[in-house]
Amino acid sequence: AIGAAAAALVSQDDSIIIASGTTMAFLAREIKPVGRLTVITAAVPVTQILSQHADVDVIQLGGITRSSSVSVVGPFAESHCSPLVGGVDGIETAFGLTTTNMLEASLNGAMINAAQKVVVLADSSKFGRRGFSKICDLEAGDRIITDSGVQPLYLERLRERGIEVTVVDV
Repeated sequence: AIGAAAAALVSQDDSIIIASGTTMAFLAREIKPVGRLTVITAAVPVTQILSQHADVDVIQLGGITRSSSVSVVGPFAESHCSPLVGGVDGIETAFGLTTTNMLEASLNGAMINAAQKVVVLADSSKFGRRGFSKICDLEAGDRIITDSGVQPLYLERLRERGIEVTVVDV
């Protein structure tokens, strides 16, 4: 449901970045391109799914392959960026967005710095958790798409900080 909500944001002739993680693969499955779509990604599963569409140009970033996320990280992957749809391993309102891997945090941070808009996909289990490496402050995200299991207090804190929140039923 989170992937479907994010896919609805993709417009004709968009150029987007899709980060790594299981939710990003769900997003890729939900994208039904109308017109041309350019996708920049470090996630091998996203490339595998979207490269099957004739109207989608996929730019696969290179780097060191992480077996846990089947994505690439490192300085080679950090050199290309556009609008970003990303996932996280943890969201703490006081600390920010985090992941479990330092190189992935660095890549995601570079993508965020280059993006015009940042949409974070995170199921409710990610709230109140802190991964090993900080990606960025919470305010770097423009929108968070999550599921109905998220505690209302988190939604209130996000909206107080000017972050748009979409909650999908699960």
